[in-house]
Amino acid sequence: MKLGLGQLGAHLAKGLRPVYVLHGDEILLLQEAVDALRVKARGMGYTERQAFVAQGAHFDWSALLGACGARSLFADRHIIEVTIPTGKPGKEGAIALQTLVEQQAGDDNTLLIIVLPKLDKTTQQTNWFVALEKNSQCIQVDAVDLHALPAWIATRMAQANQHLASGVAGQEAMRFFVDRVEGNLLAAHQEIQKLALLYPAGEISLSQLERAVLDVARYDVFSLGQAVWSGRPSRVLKMIEGLQSEGVAAVLVHYTLAEDIRQLVRVKTDVGKGKPLPLALREHRIWGAKEKQFEAIVPRLTLPQLQQWLQEAHAVDGVVKGLRSALWPMDPWQALIQWATTMAITVQR
Repeated sequence: MKLGLGQLGAHLAKGLRPVYVLHGDEILLLQEAVDALRVKARGMGYTERQAFVAQGAHFDWSALLGACGARSLFADRHIIEVTIPTGKPGKEGAIALQTLVEQQAGDDNTLLIIVLPKLDKTTQQTNWFVALEKNSQCIQVDAVDLHALPAWIATRMAQANQHLASGVAGQEAMRFFVDRVEGNLLAAHQEIQKLALLYPAGEISLSQLERAVLDVARYDVFSLGQAVWSGRPSRVLKMIEGLQSEGVAAVLVHYTLAEDIRQLVRVKTDVGKGKPLPLALREHRIWGAKEKQFEAIVPRLTLPQLQQWLQEAHAVDGVVKGLRSALWPMDPWQALIQWATTMAITVQR
């Protein structure tokens, strides 16, 4: 059974289920969710805890099965936590997990918590994960995206009895805060805790933020396309510079944008042949936030424009791989900046 992270508090107020599966790539939110389960469990008499990290081919799955089946000499109820850092349990682990959740589904004396990283659609369709979903309370922990980050920061500050100013001043302060912590939720949490230590309860000004908050933003290469296709050249510039400073390979940045352009060309071609845009997007496996962006920009862009961008992608690919071009900067990152910001400016218009 699936459960949204925001529903966890109300769910725990009604009790506990024997098995929980949490998966996502936001470490802070995953840890907070596991902590909430532990606190609830302790209040219900689960006084003993064992933790397993299933990593590598030599992990002893039989020991985990034995621990879940054993009864403690010192506690009537106990917690078993299993973390699978790679999200790939292997053949033996897949069988063990299916057996485990089926056995534990009716056991009120053992609370089983399985923690996984973010899983792609293919992994979520495997037999072992389908078995986990069927026999557990499954919680997908999504990252807080850029649009939701201001509200998340405001809520966390309110919990510390602090807030930013209202009106234009507050908006400017929030933009500053978001720019400093974007893509690094754990650091954002730590910065909010720091503010609570440095300043008394009440309003926090921009000048106080500037003195206290570090620049700890981290950028996801797969979010770069969102900035390009939403027509935000200044943000594109900042993201590419941030990716470079973080040591991300230029070839990965190029590939991500080039693949988006190839998808746009395919979709635009299908639409030109009379296929409805929503159907073309689905057939090319374009979903979520990218689907909404493509729905907005495909009607505005011409096929010749997209084909030109594809030709430029080939040229920039050469620069990234060390080939000189008279039309592009010799530095791979400068070429990426010129290419990506030019596309963003076109979309902006």
